[in-house]
Amino acid sequence: MKIKICGLTRVEEAAYLNQYQVDFAGFVLFHPKSKRNITIEQAEMIAQALDMAVKRVAVVVSPSLQQIRQIEASAARFDYIQVHGALPGELLEQFQLPVLRAFNVMDMGNYSFYHASDKVSGYVFDAAEPGSGKTFDWNLVSQIPRDGKLFLLAGGLNPGNVWEAASILCPDGVDVSSGVEYEDKPGKDPEKIQRFVQNSRKVTIHGCSNHYA
Repeated sequence: MKIKICGLTRVEEAAYLNQYQVDFAGFVLFHPKSKRNITIEQAEMIAQALDMAVKRVAVVVSPSLQQIRQIEASAARFDYIQVHGALPGELLEQFQLPVLRAFNVMDMGNYSFYHASDKVSGYVFDAAEPGSGKTFDWNLVSQIPRDGKLFLLAGGLNPGNVWEAASILCPDGVDVSSGVEYEDKPGKDPEKIQRFVQNSRKVTIHGCSNHYA
């Protein structure tokens, strides 16, 4: 089970991901509405503290081509660009980095378009309000055909529910942000990250109740 911790904002948080051997680190860029929004320069500092085995993911909402080019040229050495919101086909064709296309439960009608694109390396299935910490009905994505692209489940996951969600859907990985944050102050809680990782990795192929070949 791959694990992605999204919304890093501090250099010290990189140490938590290194310690617990998390697979992906997400950085929210160009989205000032988010409390986890950081500059590319801040992302570069955090990324420098990550082990090389941790994949760096730039997370954007309805990006412009100029923003995409900034990400691709960044010293953070991003491995993926995760896109929420609008992503016109003509813009998608301009990407040089692999794309993780984020879907919420309201826009699944566009799935077939991204399924057919060789620019899209994977999907992030999220709640209707990304970053809200709210779950959604996991059965809504239970029949999505597996096509060999990365399938990440997000949306309200936390240490207490990740095992159930992953056991039901058998995703390639799970994605969390608010579910591993402190309740009384900003930032990621290393104890919650530890429990999230432990509970995620209890799920194996044989432990899934509904596996798709």
